[in-house]
Amino acid sequence: MYGYMNNLLMMGSFKESFILNFIAENRYMLIVNGLFVTLQVTFFASILGIIIGFMVAFAKLSHVKVLNTLAAIYIDIIRGTPAVVQLLIMYFIIFASVNISGVVVAIIAFGINSGAYIAEIVRAGIQAVDKGQMEAGRSLGLSHGATMRYIVIPQAIKNILPALVNEFIILLKETAIVGYIALEDLTKAGDIIRSRTFDPYMPLLTVALIYLILTKILSKGLGKLERRLRQSDSR
Repeated sequence: MYGYMNNLLMMGSFKESFILNFIAENRYMLIVNGLFVTLQVTFFASILGIIIGFMVAFAKLSHVKVLNTLAAIYIDIIRGTPAVVQLLIMYFIIFASVNISGVVVAIIAFGINSGAYIAEIVRAGIQAVDKGQMEAGRSLGLSHGATMRYIVIPQAIKNILPALVNEFIILLKETAIVGYIALEDLTKAGDIIRSRTFDPYMPLLTVALIYLILTKILSKGLGKLERRLRQSDSR
């Protein structure tokens, strides 16, 4: 009997906490809008990171010393400094005098940050492809660029796909620092609700659960894509 009454009290307490944190004053919209900002920054920063990453990887693999040096310097600087510092420099120094959305600044900052890591992933993936593949392509009359495009890069992408998806998962979680430039992302939304209701449990645990679900979705998507690629290889 005591256990049954205790469960009822816990259920009532949970319901009251849920109403206070999410229903009252439509606070759930903070989570919804924050999730949209998080996904928006992650998606476009991922695209920008891929573009920068491939360009820097090719520059580092090139035999042009200037491009190779610039790529190495870029990678060293980005990987050697915290993402939050890069974000603050981008917002308060580089774009301080420009009327630009904080979302755009965050996309640029995270895109540049992610690009350095993707560049190393792509470089390693290309170098992992057997050199005989390049020689085979050239012996068939293909140019160096055509061989890279049609033979080497497709194989490299299959090899680096898990690392790329892992980078996107890391990027998704790293966007939690955009509150430093006054963006109300998912994490900031949970913190705003906490500051208004003085209840840290419900909003922050909800935010953590949403991040967990998002990372699980990315991981599941990677698993399905890898299985399809293995099936295509076995045909």
